[in-house]
Amino acid sequence: MSGILAGKRVLVTGVLTESSIAFHAARTAQEEGADVVLTGYGRLALVERIAARLPKPAPVVELDVTDPDHLAALPDAVRGHFQGGDRQAGDAVLDGVVHSIAFGPQEVFSFLDAGWDAVSRAVEVSAYSYKSLATALLPLMPRGGSLVGVTFDAQVAWPRYDWMGVAKAALESVNRYLARDLGPRGVRCNLVAAGPLKSMAAKSIPGFDDLATLWPDRAPLGWNATDPSPAGRAVAALLSDWFPATTGEIVHVDGGVHSTGA
Repeated sequence: MSGILAGKRVLVTGVLTESSIAFHAARTAQEEGADVVLTGYGRLALVERIAARLPKPAPVVELDVTDPDHLAALPDAVRGHFQGGDRQAGDAVLDGVVHSIAFGPQEVFSFLDAGWDAVSRAVEVSAYSYKSLATALLPLMPRGGSLVGVTFDAQVAWPRYDWMGVAKAALESVNRYLARDLGPRGVRCNLVAAGPLKSMAAKSIPGFDDLATLWPDRAPLGWNATDPSPAGRAVAALLSDWFPATTGEIVHVDGGVHSTGA
């Protein structure tokens, strides 16, 4: 099979519905030649139904990124799904990993009132888990690979985003430190900063519509909040070998809003 990901093996987290960036990243990866395994947690039956809608049905591994036991078991689970093929002993089992996981209790959307328990949960799931996932899977990438995470631009304070914005800022910092520490091992670490999309995650953000209304007038290229495919394609591109010297980067897929003033 031809394509920029031909022959590569990719793990994609965060697929929950067809409207998710992760689903479109997985779909594009398959269309570009990759073998894909998904992870899910809490709603495995739903993830499995969504996985069946990909061009090629993908297996699903249960993963709670905050559970040390799940992380410890993840490499063997991934090996089990990627057995066979033309790879020899000692070759990489995995070539790419997509981190598309974020969560914050409703309290985090009230900046001055949120307590540490809620904030720490948001930071652990949305930012620290990127490092946890990377270190868990590093043994499967002995010759390097690509990690790609999904963020929402954390350069400024957005209306109503509150502590989730802080968690995304932490994710962006984690990406830079992972790039520093994993670069010598040939692992590239980059993020895709997508504009607001009407996904399952968006439904949990109070005032999301107010945030999304900023985009149509400010995006030089325009913005379609119902189309996650541009972000998914960017993720797939960063997984490929077309960015061999790019790491610690944030690629904005937001119609250009990050580059414009008020």
